Amino acid sequence: MHGPGSSGWLLVALCAATGAYCLLRMRSGVEEQRRAAGGEALMGFGMAAMAVPAAVFTPPAWAWPLWAVVFGAAGLHALWAARASARHLHHVVGAGAMVYMAVVMAAAPRGAHHGAAGTPALTAALLLYFTAYVLVTGARLVPVAAVAGGPGTGPGAGSGARWGDRPELARACRLSMGIAMVAMLLMM
Repeated sequence: MHGPGSSGWLLVALCAATGAYCLLRMRSGVEEQRRAAGGEALMGFGMAAMAVPAAVFTPPAWAWPLWAVVFGAAGLHALWAARASARHLHHVVGAGAMVYMAVVMAAAPRGAHHGAAGTPALTAALLLYFTAYVLVTGARLVPVAAVAGGPGTGPGAGSGARWGDRPELARACRLSMGIAMVAMLLMM
């Protein structure tokens, strides 16, 4: 998506940090969380690579079709996983958005990686989806008023959970990737 320098580097940092945390989540004791974290790590690192400012690095012409194939395969894997759990459908949409952005970048004239537009209707639909996703996920992170002294409200509550097994951190990870996706789609 190769936006302006400072916003591009902020996206790179956000997505790379998210991808790194998702790698940590792959050490979870719960198999479903490990599988989801692997796909999210791929998405985070892929988004980080796409966000590198063009002034620093312009990928070779073959890179964009490669990204489309990699994220197409990730989307098919998520679609297969959606048979067991509908929440994998979000991964299908995310992988589809990455394929779409890679195809738009591949079709753009060489060196014109900013403002390559794509199909306005599809871009708008993806923007609406990811904006709604960010708002819903953000609302789920807002703490609910807990009853004083109730279970899980004291100091150190949840401190025994492993980093890969903390659902609020997984939601924050997904929220940051959703925000980054909105930013990348806006830069198209």
